[in-house]
Amino acid sequence: MSEFIVIQVGQCGNQIGSAMWPQILQEYNVPITPTTIQETPTIKNQSDYRFSSFFNVSKAKQDIQFNCLQDLIDNKVKARAICIDMEDSVVARFKTGKLKGLFDDKCLVTNYPGSGNNWAEGFCEHGPQYQEVILNCLRHSVERCDSLHGFLTMFSTGGGTGSGLGTFVLNMLADFYPKIERFSTPVYSTGTEDVITSPYNNLLATQKLLEHATCVFPVENRCLLNIVNTKYRKTFMGKGGPHLTMFSATDDMNRIVVDMLLHLTSGSRFPGRLNFDMNEINTNMVPFPEMKFISSGFNHITTSGGITAKSTSSRQKEEMFLAACHRSNQLIQVDPLGPKSVLLSSTLIGRGDYIITDLQSHIEKIQAKAKFTPWSKKSMKLALCNVAPNGQKAALFSLFNTTALSGLFVHLKGHFDSLFRKKAHLHHYTKMNNFDMNYFYESIEAVETVLQKYDELEKMKPLNVPRLKPQIR
Repeated sequence: MSEFIVIQVGQCGNQIGSAMWPQILQEYNVPITPTTIQETPTIKNQSDYRFSSFFNVSKAKQDIQFNCLQDLIDNKVKARAICIDMEDSVVARFKTGKLKGLFDDKCLVTNYPGSGNNWAEGFCEHGPQYQEVILNCLRHSVERCDSLHGFLTMFSTGGGTGSGLGTFVLNMLADFYPKIERFSTPVYSTGTEDVITSPYNNLLATQKLLEHATCVFPVENRCLLNIVNTKYRKTFMGKGGPHLTMFSATDDMNRIVVDMLLHLTSGSRFPGRLNFDMNEINTNMVPFPEMKFISSGFNHITTSGGITAKSTSSRQKEEMFLAACHRSNQLIQVDPLGPKSVLLSSTLIGRGDYIITDLQSHIEKIQAKAKFTPWSKKSMKLALCNVAPNGQKAALFSLFNTTALSGLFVHLKGHFDSLFRKKAHLHHYTKMNNFDMNYFYESIEAVETVLQKYDELEKMKPLNVPRLKPQIR
């Protein structure tokens, strides 16, 4: 059984976490609100459901079926989460909200007044200052695991705490737990937010992700906002006009990231006919150490008849496949099957009413349409999970490692250069203790190296070696 520790850093990371844990409980059919009739927890073998993947459950209580949130609290079940923020406003919700009994107070780290939208303050100031506190939280969480497989980190790269302290924690994980997988979900800003220094923060954080993360599943705010707007128009505009009270961009954007994480970890939490674990993603999706950024996509709008139908039709599965591969449903701005994309590896994860022949037909379509390097056409992973997301009979989740991801690095470097060439706002960084200008130059070099590697892979041609013929004398 694989166990994971979730590390939520900064306002963005903790907002995603606050949306994630209720969704996890919902997938296990554990309601958050108390039931009208309190039922005594019944004994049921949950080995197939792997509830312990994200929760600390004592061995004596691992066979209990939890009927509501109060059952979890009464049985001292704790979310395997470490919540860190240099402002206590978001983390305070885990102490006072509906889930307050689900989080361990020993794993909540806060401070005031924050990191000032400055990567250097988070990485060079707050990181060393809180290193021992965070390390104690890590030890406390790791010691309660029986089979720790990986860390899941979530933070924004545009601010100070998420980008700076988040990557400092990632650095700590590489130093103190080098053999444990480090999966990261960074949220990249669009470049138009009110954080003027976000281009610096984005690039500095990216260099640390390239250095210390095992796999990176990036998310861009501009893509999330486009998805939310599209979903809003299709869901509400056709029902008597817009319903603005039903629309919250930030909450919906967080839910999309949560849905991605639930798809990504579904094989670790539920059984499957062709199941997979997170370690297989790293093995199958990362061909080179520098090529660890992976694009994810899925259908964000439930297909018609998906809830009431007894089974999913071939047409609906085709819609899910096209949606999962379409550029408008990627959480990062890439077109995985577009003319400028060369696939290095890919994964399709079918959940619910899926069989192996469905995925094989999808793979054949990808192989017929997409471009590959001479060695990567067979680098395609298939997985089946028996449990579909709530309210759906089936779902398809895609992962692509593609050279089109170079667009993200070009975008980041372009915004960075526009500030750096004028030396604007640099004094905010250089005045921090232990900050060195080499951090900037190392970040530029790391991004340029990745871009060069992507360019080489795009231009790679098959090597044709003629058959050797015996020389006749």
